[in-house]
Amino acid sequence: MKRLAVILSLGLLAVSCGIYSFTGTSIQPDVQTITIPYVEYKALRVNPSLAGELTEALQEKFRRLTRLEQVESDGDLELVAEVTGYDVKATAITADELAAQNRLTVTVKIEFTNRKYPEDDVSQSFSAYEDFDATASLDAVEATLCETIIEKIVEDIFNATVAQW
Repeated sequence: MKRLAVILSLGLLAVSCGIYSFTGTSIQPDVQTITIPYVEYKALRVNPSLAGELTEALQEKFRRLTRLEQVESDGDLELVAEVTGYDVKATAITADELAAQNRLTVTVKIEFTNRKYPEDDVSQSFSAYEDFDATASLDAVEATLCETIIEKIVEDIFNATVAQW
């Protein structure tokens, strides 16, 4: 009987908190909407599809893992992102001074605004990279690399904004 009372008490405590969900988010109950505008592309090296893919990935992540309604403007939360870096550099050099591996790095700067709880605002840059064999052209591997990089960056952004990890 005592064990049941303890379990029920813990359950009530977890539920009554109101801001924790089993998806790992900590969104206040009165926060209902989010605005995620199209990601701006400001990197010097151009990838024409990256901004669109990143926008869709961010919107999908918040749609899938939060109860927030996505609105075009004036959401309780707003997540503005811009791609500020898209770089390829050699990471491993052979004895002949040739690149053995290259690294694609993407950097995204965000401004996350919580209009109801400004103390939760976040302004931060996130980077992720993937290495690829130098014998492969960037054109041949770019789509796969970007897909993996986007997943990492979106996860980091989600955790820093609504999961607050």
